[in-house]
Amino acid sequence: MNTLISTAKALLKILVASVISVFVFLFAMGFADAPWGMVPGGAFSEASQPAPADWSFAKELNTVEFQLAEPVSSRTSWIMEHNRRIFIPSGYMNSTVGKIWKHWPMHAEKNGNALLRIDGNVYEVHLQRTKDAELLTPIMSELARKYMDVQPPITAQLMADMQQQVSSNNLWVFELVRRS
Repeated sequence: MNTLISTAKALLKILVASVISVFVFLFAMGFADAPWGMVPGGAFSEASQPAPADWSFAKELNTVEFQLAEPVSSRTSWIMEHNRRIFIPSGYMNSTVGKIWKHWPMHAEKNGNALLRIDGNVYEVHLQRTKDAELLTPIMSELARKYMDVQPPITAQLMADMQQQVSSNNLWVFELVRRS
């Protein structure tokens, strides 16, 4: 019996130490210059510049880092480029994990001012959510090409499924535009 109690106490101590370590790590990442994988980071340290009018150089980038103005935090995201315009998706918004983990889209919808970091260059942008099916059709095609390994043209069924994800608010898409 004493062995069982001793083992339970040791496991409880390990669990408490692990939870505390995770919280300390997440707190410390809030002061980091960049996100670390899926873990959000703090404010960028580089000087920013106005966003370019032509984003075609971002076509083949897999991920970028962006920092919201309010609250100040940075994260890594996928990026899609179409006709010299760029877009960032946020999926799984209706899932349990999405509801717990993904607060940035709601913050971006309230105040879309952000910084976008690509290859060490930081650009001043504004995140503008879009649900426009006509605008999103080529964006969804690009999302499928880059991240689902689907070669264009994508099937009508896949496009309908992706549009359904947007209309059900499970997939949010933001265009990154120049700040005015």
